[in-house]
This record gives sequence, C-alpha cells and structure tokens, in this order.
Amino acid sequence: MTISRRPGRRTTLAVVAAALLTLASGCGSASKPAASAGGAPVAAAAAGSASASIPVQDVVSAVRPDPALKAELPAAIAARGTLSLGTTRPTGLAGLPHDGVDAAGREVGLDVDLRNAIAAKLGISWQAQYGTFATIIPGAQNGRFDVGWGNFGVTKAREQVVDFATYLTDGQAFLGAAGVKTAAIGTLSDLCGYTVATSPGSTFQQILTDGAAECAAAGKPAYRVQYFADSAPIFLGLANGKIDIMFGPTLSLRYDAAHVPGTKFLGQISTTPVGVVVAKGSPLAKPISDAVNALIADGSYTKIFTKWGVPDTAIPASQINPAPTL
Repeated sequence: MTISRRPGRRTTLAVVAAALLTLASGCGSASKPAASAGGAPVAAAAAGSASASIPVQDVVSAVRPDPALKAELPAAIAARGTLSLGTTRPTGLAGLPHDGVDAAGREVGLDVDLRNAIAAKLGISWQAQYGTFATIIPGAQNGRFDVGWGNFGVTKAREQVVDFATYLTDGQAFLGAAGVKTAAIGTLSDLCGYTVATSPGSTFQQILTDGAAECAAAGKPAYRVQYFADSAPIFLGLANGKIDIMFGPTLSLRYDAAHVPGTKFLGQISTTPVGVVVAKGSPLAKPISDAVNALIADGSYTKIFTKWGVPDTAIPASQINPAPTL
C-alpha cells in the first residue's frame, strides 16, 4: 500500500492543457470543456496556469550547519561530507509542490527545499541518484542509497524493512470538478452515485475497494471507480464531465485545487505521516530526524511550507518510526 505522489504525475501541466485544448477543438462529438468557477473554459485557464510563475523565495541559504548534528553522523560520512540520495527525477512542473524543473532547468519544489535545508543543517551535501518510485526503498535496504526520498507514507509493511524519519503529513483526499454538487466529502458514503478516478495498485484503490459495500448499506447507488496510471486523463475527465471526483494524496490535491482552474478541494478522510527512508537500523535516521526538528525550531521549516502554500501538511515534530496508520 502506498501513499505517494500519484503515479504519472510527471506529466506537465502544459501537456494537460494541450490535451484539454485538443478536446475543446476536436472534430465531431468532442465535449465542450467545463467552465471554471469564474466562467473561463478549463482548457484556456489550464494553459495559463502552465506558464504561471512558481515561488522563488530563497528559504534555504540562511540555514547554517549545526556542528552537534553533524557529530551525530557516522564518522566516515561526516569526514567525506556527502550522503547518497535515492529519488525520482522530476520533469516539468506537474510534480509540484513536491518537485519539478523550472525554465532554467533547476530542480524546484517543497521536497527540494526541505532536503537541501536538511543537508545544510547537517553540514553535508547530497549526491543525487535517480531511480523509480518502486526502486528507492529496495535501494535504501541494500545500501545503494544512504537515504531514500519519495513521499513515502509510513506503513506497517514498510517499517519491517526500513526506518523512517518523518518530515510532513499527507493523506487521502478528494478533488472535484467545479460543477460537482457536493461541497465536501467526509466519508466514502458521500461518494455514492459519483464517478471516482484514482491510481491502480495504490492505497486509494484499496480504500475504495474495501468500502464498496457502504453505498448499498446506506440504500444509495454505488460509486463507480475508474483507474488511471497518469493524471492527465483524470484532469481531462474532470473537465469534460466523464469524471466527477479524483481520489489521491492530500498535499498534491490541495495544490491542484489552487492551481488547476475548474477544480475544488473536497476534503480528506485520513492522514498519514511521510518520511525519509534509510536501511533498517541505520544510524542516519536520528541525525536526519534531529535536523528536521532543528529546522522546525529555527523557523526555516515553516518558511518552506509557507512558500509552497501547504502549511497545513507540516508536522510539529519529526519522529523515527511513528506508529503507522496503514
């Protein structure tokens, strides 16, 4: 079971916008794109959002090394001053607020700022090694990476094979088309009668599968589920009325609601701590967790989350291997 950025989210907003524009201008029976809350077609608005500026505040350079935290690192690592970081390679801007690549080719995002701030606090630098979401935890297990970073939710199964140092909270939430009648989703029974889209092989699929009987028990029509490995067709479906609601990670969907016209955030039904992963028993979990707590204490952590518009996903304190909720 995974809590992660939704699969296929690497498709850029520009690509989503292009798909929507194709829908709007296509021949025959192509549906008219849905209007945003302000009445502008979603396609045109999405095209504008694709080129919108991203936040550029410098929230990292003021972070200073803490010698006491560096002393917590294994001597060999402290001496060489680097840690290998297993992560996924960002492309475009659709991975925001987690990560993306700006027009100058620089990696940007909440995750980028936060991990750079952690490195600065520890007095080390990252040596990034790129893999896929599925290979990062095994890479941390077998020593290929010192640290794995990929919006990994804490689960019972994962805590059997890796250790976590948490840095934010995420959850399971809903994004609706602007025209969907409901203003909030608080339970699965609130989905009854709607068409819901999510990613296959995910926590979200499992939750929807496990709760499928709730509508019948309440005497309501069942919700209909569609699965997509890429987010572009989901946004397309929200625009053309074929999909009512998207089910995915809270942080990403909150960001989408603020940046993709014609959508609205409908709420979440649960939350999950998210953390850096290291090999089971690794001496790195404590200094990383302590570095996050030092950033929280000096205010740098809050600045990062405020910059990216998701302060409500911040945590009051980093923990090592907290009790999992999944």
